Amino acid sequence: MQFTVEDLSSVKKTLHIEIPREAVARELDSAYRKLGKTAKIKGFRPGKVPRSVLERMFKKDVHSDVSSRLIQDSFIDALKKTELEIVGRPQVDPPDLKENEPYSYDATVEVKPVIGSIDFKGLALEKSVYRISDEEIDLQLKALQKRLASFKPVEQQRDAQNGDHVIITYEGLKDGKPFAETQKTENFAVTVGDGQILKEFDDGLVGMKVGEEKEIAVQFPPDYGNDQLAGLKIDFFVTLNQIREEVLPDVDDELAKQVGNYKTLSELRDQIRNNLQEGYAKRVEQELNEQIFKALIEKTDFEVPDSMVDYELQAIIEDTERSFAYRNQSMEDAGITRESIAEKYRDTAEKQVRRHLILDTIIRQEEMTLEDAELDQGFDEMAKGFNQPVEQIKQYLMAEKEKLENFKHALLEKKAVKLIIDSGNITEAVPADASRSKQK
Repeated sequence: MQFTVEDLSSVKKTLHIEIPREAVARELDSAYRKLGKTAKIKGFRPGKVPRSVLERMFKKDVHSDVSSRLIQDSFIDALKKTELEIVGRPQVDPPDLKENEPYSYDATVEVKPVIGSIDFKGLALEKSVYRISDEEIDLQLKALQKRLASFKPVEQQRDAQNGDHVIITYEGLKDGKPFAETQKTENFAVTVGDGQILKEFDDGLVGMKVGEEKEIAVQFPPDYGNDQLAGLKIDFFVTLNQIREEVLPDVDDELAKQVGNYKTLSELRDQIRNNLQEGYAKRVEQELNEQIFKALIEKTDFEVPDSMVDYELQAIIEDTERSFAYRNQSMEDAGITRESIAEKYRDTAEKQVRRHLILDTIIRQEEMTLEDAELDQGFDEMAKGFNQPVEQIKQYLMAEKEKLENFKHALLEKKAVKLIIDSGNITEAVPADASRSKQK
């Protein structure tokens, strides 16, 4: 076998491969011998069918099988000799195989880019310092207070106001006729002023009394979320059944007990503080990551194979599909297509590929390995994240070699990021939004 490599780009190559005539002839002879042992042709005993008959009846299939086998074997052999680290599938347009001639074909492949040594030490990084205030904890408590609120009918006779929780019966007519999207609905709960339907609708509810009937004309904008209503004028006939007011529980030990397994309000405040600290820690980590890869991508120039970007895009699309499925919805219901996601997130996918390739380079460059203790810690963290026993997580990951290797590599990437941060020039700063919130 002879071959040459043509550089189409730094990440795209074409292998021109030629298999000698003698090797082609051997493969054809072998194929016809095997076929002759099993072929059942009228007028011939098994194993006694002349090759000329086999060629006349099965030439197309034999040549197809032989060319496929020749391509597979020669391509693998060529890769071993070139040591190209290919990604994605090779593109091969196999030509017809001809007897008594060499067999030549081209295989176009994408390869991982060759990235030189990366100078990652001494990056200028700014680490945000978030200090948790009592005001933040109070805001969290108010949100819990709202979540546990109850509603009771307003006793005094008064008009509906913004902020009221009202119960209505409504029907929307289009051009004076019933319309499926706004069919008659009994005892519908709505908070006046929230814009649940539209602001015009809420404005029409303001001032209504219990038992009152009213017509509210609403013009839906062209970009309204429901395509069936976008751009339409609907006349709503509304009856106000009840006005309810919100009753908030006291922020005390009893509220803490309602929220969860807390005996006192102090315990609940401590837990909120811990949750905020964890959230800020993740935010700081994300901010540092963004700074690191913005700097490294800018100073490390290399081409990215399309197949790697496509693979990353596929993962983004599948995550989106799973997210919709979790809510018992589909992307189609929301008017989202796989093509629109691919177009929107292609740049994101490319940046993610660059991030992985840079980290791979640093891992090899620094000869980084994973200690058993680090692997065990990774198992523990994953178990906590999924709220599952550690042994169950281990069994899941160790069931398939690819899953375990991907998990280990993710831990190595995390270790590489820590090395970059530890070797960086870090300055601490209070974020502008945090300082403004404290001034308020």
